[in-house]
Amino acid sequence: MATQNSTQDSTQDFGQNEAGEAEIRGQVDRLVAAIGAKDLTGLERLYAADVVSFDVEPPLQHVGLEAKLTNWRGVFTFFREVRYELRDLAFTVDEDVAFGHGFGRLSGTLESGAVANGMWVRATLCFRRSGGEWLIAHDQVSVPFDIRTGRGVADLEP
Repeated sequence: MATQNSTQDSTQDFGQNEAGEAEIRGQVDRLVAAIGAKDLTGLERLYAADVVSFDVEPPLQHVGLEAKLTNWRGVFTFFREVRYELRDLAFTVDEDVAFGHGFGRLSGTLESGAVANGMWVRATLCFRRSGGEWLIAHDQVSVPFDIRTGRGVADLEP
């Protein structure tokens, strides 16, 4: 399973700020590469200091850069090799803020040697321009759930 290059995903063109969108897609490419390399320093450069993250694991929110990096450290301890895919990204970009949505999947080889194919989740990325650079100010990952059972539905595919 190859990691898709986010700049080649199918997108909806909103046309607000093509240069800004290209810069953001570059940041997303760096995000995917840093996750695959387990590069915490690379990830640190992509997030705003006051990032707020609504991830799939508790608590309900992770506030600040250190909390986000702690999340990634935890992920990296489970995987010997890790891959992150983003697909069907669509962005709306203004002068200093932008948001995008699509689907993401974290997969790889666990420390035990077992292969984890991961599950597709809904992903939202919100960027803010700071010091001339687009940084992730908010991200959210969610899993749909079956309202009758209250359980997450993890076998859906885009």
